[in-house]
Amino acid sequence: MFNKLMSGRAYFIIRCILAGVFLYAGAGKLMDVQGFATVISGYGLLPDQLNIVAAVVLPLAEIVIAAGLVWDIKGSLSSYSILLLIFMGVLAHGINMGLDVDCGCFAPGDPEGEAYHSLREALFRDVFLLGACAYLYFLRRFKGYRSKSIFAIVSR
Repeated sequence: MFNKLMSGRAYFIIRCILAGVFLYAGAGKLMDVQGFATVISGYGLLPDQLNIVAAVVLPLAEIVIAAGLVWDIKGSLSSYSILLLIFMGVLAHGINMGLDVDCGCFAPGDPEGEAYHSLREALFRDVFLLGACAYLYFLRRFKGYRSKSIFAIVSR
């Protein structure tokens, strides 16, 4: 059992699961950019002019990072981890401020619905995803799995 958790197959499956989460989240947000910009504005962290920019850039970044994880491109796991840490910081800010906003994690939803407690659930989900990233780093370190340069993939 332990060998299966340390296998190349497990490394690939975990990468694909993480990529699937970001791909699903990014695609959902791109379907309603204006709604996602409204969710972002609810946190009060950006000037109003930047909310729409962030509503486009963040989902695109999630999709690009997801593709990078599937092909195991250098920097994609680090980018995933950094973006998760940023999301966790925003969620912690929302919880700390007692904000009644949609977490905006997958697609803009009803801000009135399950808003406040969904921030905590989203934070715990992000902690779990970050743990999966840490496990991939562990496998890279101790099993020798290596990500590839984008140039090595493109030049094929």
